Amino acid sequence: MENMTNFATYTLMEPQDSKSYRYIYFTCFLFVYVMILFVNIWLSVVIVLERALHGPMYIFLCNLCVNDIYGTAAFYPKILHDLILNSYIIPSYMCAFQAFTVYTYVMCEYSILAVMAYDRHVAICRPLDYHSKMNTFSCSILLGFCWIIPFLIMFIAIFLSNRLVPCKNHIDKLYCDNWSIVKLSCGSTFVNNLYGFIFISLYFSLVIVITVSYIKLIIACKASLECRRKFWQTCVPHVLSLINLTVAILFDNIYNRYGSSDFPVALRNFLALEMIIVPPLFNPIIYGLKLTEVRKRILKLCMNCTKE
Repeated sequence: MENMTNFATYTLMEPQDSKSYRYIYFTCFLFVYVMILFVNIWLSVVIVLERALHGPMYIFLCNLCVNDIYGTAAFYPKILHDLILNSYIIPSYMCAFQAFTVYTYVMCEYSILAVMAYDRHVAICRPLDYHSKMNTFSCSILLGFCWIIPFLIMFIAIFLSNRLVPCKNHIDKLYCDNWSIVKLSCGSTFVNNLYGFIFISLYFSLVIVITVSYIKLIIACKASLECRRKFWQTCVPHVLSLINLTVAILFDNIYNRYGSSDFPVALRNFLALEMIIVPPLFNPIIYGLKLTEVRKRILKLCMNCTKE
């Protein structure tokens, strides 16, 4: 067994051919980050300013945008800093913070998508009960669930990781995540593995609940043309977001635990980054294009801005 040491810093994986292409990488990451900030802030501002968009579905969508801004802030400033300085080192406390932020972002994303699925289920299957079930108090409780539970789960996970003494200091990834930190230890990680299995199972069971909810919605919408129109406009963006996020997280978890070093590095990096590139960038665009009210309000705001 290797000697156990308290490392003050960890080294991260360098992007492939970073010495030759780091300025190209920097430009690409900067462009993506600026676009993510722009589309998410723009959609959030539209929802906040337009009183007609103060319904539950749009409030949940605004929270989804805020969560995307929160999650990407953990990765993009750090990778841009590393690329410009050509130094891929991170202090151990910042590594734990980055892992905490990335994981809470993913769990909040799942939680908000679950709440949005419930909102659509009530709106389409039980429209007469919608305003009584999705009142201000209910929405506040659901949003509290979306934000508080992931933070509590990750506080415990990071606490369990910090009690381990690492014997290595290289993280084979472009950013820190909790499992990568756990793998640095040469001691027993049984408690961490068990806790990780429990909360991963919890969130994948949430995916199953969301999937069943949408299957019920599809069955309910078969009888009515109006219901089918509502489903197409409001539920298809949720389904696309859920599929994209689930595929990315599933790969990341499977590779972290059972991945082979023979797996192509470029593909591995793409799939690891996909969950912090695609959902934050395309969620606002998909929802902005598919939701008629959002689209109309965005166009109205754009026209008002061009007139001034």
